[in-house]
Amino acid sequence: MELYRVPGLSVAVIDNYKIVWTKSYGVTESGGTTPVTTKTLFQAGSISKPVAATGALCLVEQGRLSLDDDVNKKLNTWKVPENEFTKEQKVTLRRLMTHSAGLTVHGFPGYATDEPIPTLLQIFNGEKPANTAPIRVDFVPGTKTRYSGGGITIEQQLMIDVTHKPFPDLLRETVLDKIGMSDSTYEQPLPPARAALAASGTYASGKVVHGKRHIYPEMAAAGLWTTPTDLAKFAIEIALSKQGKSNRALSQTMTREMLKPQRENVGLGFFLGDEKNSDQFGHNGADEGFQAILLMFADSGQGVAVMANSDNGIAVGDELVASIAREYGWKFAAPQRNAGNVLLLIANAAGTPAALERYSELKKTTSDPKELNEGTLNRLGYTLLQSDKTDDAILVFLRNVKEYPQSSNV
Repeated sequence: MELYRVPGLSVAVIDNYKIVWTKSYGVTESGGTTPVTTKTLFQAGSISKPVAATGALCLVEQGRLSLDDDVNKKLNTWKVPENEFTKEQKVTLRRLMTHSAGLTVHGFPGYATDEPIPTLLQIFNGEKPANTAPIRVDFVPGTKTRYSGGGITIEQQLMIDVTHKPFPDLLRETVLDKIGMSDSTYEQPLPPARAALAASGTYASGKVVHGKRHIYPEMAAAGLWTTPTDLAKFAIEIALSKQGKSNRALSQTMTREMLKPQRENVGLGFFLGDEKNSDQFGHNGADEGFQAILLMFADSGQGVAVMANSDNGIAVGDELVASIAREYGWKFAAPQRNAGNVLLLIANAAGTPAALERYSELKKTTSDPKELNEGTLNRLGYTLLQSDKTDDAILVFLRNVKEYPQSSNV
């Protein structure tokens, strides 16, 4: 945590469908003294999506929504604009949940606390004060998978239009209250009582996010405030529901549909494991200054939730998850260390020249262009620059020019 400049972290470990321990580390704000507790609220980022999907599937079970109808039949406030891509194949709820509806806008940066907040209609149309492009269909729905927070925001509007309820109230009624997630809310911005329990976001450089946190009107995609304990309760409920042993939110049939690969390794709201880990489901999350991991195995009842108030939260969380997996004997291959994270760790621990030396070593052994490219050094350089290590940043950028002389960016 110190080397990655992660001020605070909280974790809940699941074994045999029970939370066996929770632990918190560090402080709620970089430079502060208030300790993180298991009640400290963190932004869940994209882990908001499977929780929201559970609420939408609840409405499907009530007959108020359909997984496979054209969403424009039920959307009232706004309609998905028709174009050449939607002539034969339509945007459906199933395709929204599986990122296969052909929609643009990968994710959302949120809004500083002193910025104007757009309506969903302004977000859909890319109109100011929205800070993202219009959400539009740009390939034939159902033909491939491409991650789209924009699509999940349409899912949010769909749920609002059929229930005529504010989204935070709707999710509290359909999911949070039913599972006992009493420390969770989709309220954006947080009301004062909850804000008093919330951590402040932190950039990779260690600096606090302006205004402590960003506001996300795109609630279904990125707006959940919660704790690892509550996320663990959620994961346990979904796992038990698959077994037919607890169906407080969804029926066993619907949960099994949720955890069935719809396209590649994508379920309805969750990402799923490979053939070796067919019972694995989960999601990572990243909002401005916050990162989180949720991982669960439905058949063994093992899992973990990790939340941190840092843009380097997953870098630390992955190490923690790998350690927990070893300790509890999970049948799980921990993700390989990200090259960019390794270089940052070395730069912070042993200096930038040592990080560049490791970069040279990695270039000899790494064949994956996604793992090691000009962006790897670019991110390291900018993190050093934001940490006021200007000379070190220049060293990295000069090396990037040498490595990629044809790149206009470097």
